[in-house]
Amino acid sequence: MSVSFVKKNDPYPHWEYSNTVFDSSIRIVPERGGLITEWKSKGMDLLYFDLERFLDNEKSVRGGIPILFPICGDLSESYSFKGNKYSLNQHGFARNMPWSINLLKDKLGLRLKLVDSEYSRSCFPFFFILLMDVYLKEKSLQISVKIYNKSEESMPFTFGLHPYFQVSNLKKIKIDGLPENCIDQTNMKVTNVSDQIRIIDRGVDILSYPSSLVKVFDYLTRNVIELIQQEPMDTTVIWTDPPRQMVCIEPWTGPRNSLVTGDRKLQIKPNQFIELFTTFRHNSF
Repeated sequence: MSVSFVKKNDPYPHWEYSNTVFDSSIRIVPERGGLITEWKSKGMDLLYFDLERFLDNEKSVRGGIPILFPICGDLSESYSFKGNKYSLNQHGFARNMPWSINLLKDKLGLRLKLVDSEYSRSCFPFFFILLMDVYLKEKSLQISVKIYNKSEESMPFTFGLHPYFQVSNLKKIKIDGLPENCIDQTNMKVTNVSDQIRIIDRGVDILSYPSSLVKVFDYLTRNVIELIQQEPMDTTVIWTDPPRQMVCIEPWTGPRNSLVTGDRKLQIKPNQFIELFTTFRHNSF
């Protein structure tokens, strides 16, 4: 059997899904926000993961692939729905809630599932089901997301992923595929992408859109990480947090504050669903 799906406890409780045909595997911790903590492909460990911080439940995760829902980034103020005001923490609640996990029937991937709860409805008053299917392919990780609105009202949201990719040295990377201009999310001003990439080793937080294919080249390892996006999940955020030797290449459906401004905000009608796709691929050069 080329596919394996087992629960392990070392170095922390997780599920490991592997495919020997593609020589690839991932680790997932569904109880911690459906977090993918590791992706190995062709013997290469691709994700950055701060294990010490992960083991401290009082701290936010730095590493893996956190899931952002029902907002990406933060809100400048509370948002209104049916005359009531609601507030959401940065990046929403999905990354902090327990998910369920199952092997797909064809065994070619696995499914993470999140359902609304009393806790989620206290800050996001909607009934929903979120399914995230993850497939290991040849040198790639393919992700398909379905979000079902089980409410009687249209449900506004944004969705994103926050993958941390490890690099050998932030001063020795190149990023292709971004447009000429971007938004510096530290001050929300339009700026030049090349100027931001020039200081990436000092820490950047930039958003650009739409971008369909973004590549990060690591000159020391000759490794390339590609983010392949599909509309409407075609907003790209680049974030670094030195001295950590990693770069986050994040596919979002829209910018921060969307629930307040309406900018690229998505809505799902009652008893309807939306499907989103994104792919991460690695190569060498």
